[in-house]
Amino acid sequence: MKNKGIIGSIIALAVVLIGVFAYQMGSRQTNATENKKEIKTVGILQFISHPSLDQIKDGVIEGLKQEGYEDGKNIKIEFLNGQGDQSKLNSMSQQLLEKKSDVLVGIATPAAKALANATSDKPIIMGAISDPIGAGLVKDLKNPGGNVTGVNNLTPVDQQLDMAKEMFPDAKTVGMIYSSSEENSKSQIERAEKRATKDGLTVKKYAISSSNDIAQITQQACQETDYLYIPQDNTIASAFQTLINESDKAKKPVFVSVDNMAKEGGIATVGQNQFDLGVETGKMAADVLSGKSKPADTPVNVIDYGDMIINEDKAKELGITIPEKIKEKAEVVEGE
Repeated sequence: MKNKGIIGSIIALAVVLIGVFAYQMGSRQTNATENKKEIKTVGILQFISHPSLDQIKDGVIEGLKQEGYEDGKNIKIEFLNGQGDQSKLNSMSQQLLEKKSDVLVGIATPAAKALANATSDKPIIMGAISDPIGAGLVKDLKNPGGNVTGVNNLTPVDQQLDMAKEMFPDAKTVGMIYSSSEENSKSQIERAEKRATKDGLTVKKYAISSSNDIAQITQQACQETDYLYIPQDNTIASAFQTLINESDKAKKPVFVSVDNMAKEGGIATVGQNQFDLGVETGKMAADVLSGKSKPADTPVNVIDYGDMIINEDKAKELGITIPEKIKEKAEVVEGE
């Protein structure tokens, strides 16, 4: 009888142990499944490499992190760079879809358009797009209505040209160099031309088809104008030093539209911080991931202000004296 009791106890204990083991294994599998579900994918497509867009990309990652989404922990970031090649942008958009991206981020207009052409279902966040309506990305800034929303960095053109007028009150002619293939650039030039003409300036526009045109076009523009104005233009940004080399030879100042380009040789700007634009983009992507918002009913975040920045080293190099009242209002930076 004792043996039967012992055997019964052993069997009962075995049943309990098996139950505990099964529960632990089930619990582990459940946790593993839950952890797997928590890892979402953010697909980032960048048009080309240059400091401004690189800063936006870094800002996107930081914005996601600030909202609790960190690469390698609870999200996986898939980053691709088209290096200015439209066919690559199209194929890379498909690659990001194949990687099951939960949200897509397009940095610069061509990248955002490639993503929008690739899908009408997956949410797309624009990373600092100058003219989203003109580019056909959204129909309305307040009510996007589709699968695209994001950040619209509306360059403060009026402030930039006011600054130029204050620095060069006797200037008669401004040269505006831009890329004929970039909708964002053409849109800004149209705004700048209207404002400069209103101020009594003669505007001469110079369109480039590729970065190979920059040296020759800049030489011509410097001969025919008092100063140069450069919009937010990815083609020019990718070869900006070529432009600056030519403008320096002619001793002509270059007003730029991006903060870091003032450090790279432009004389001044009222520019927007590209990293901060990226942070705002990343936060909007995080809201989509968390389910807080959907692109269709999320207004585009319009950022239309900037900081006054002057490159005093460049001014001295060109023999230009910056008015003290501008110095008092501006951030003074040194050339790189």
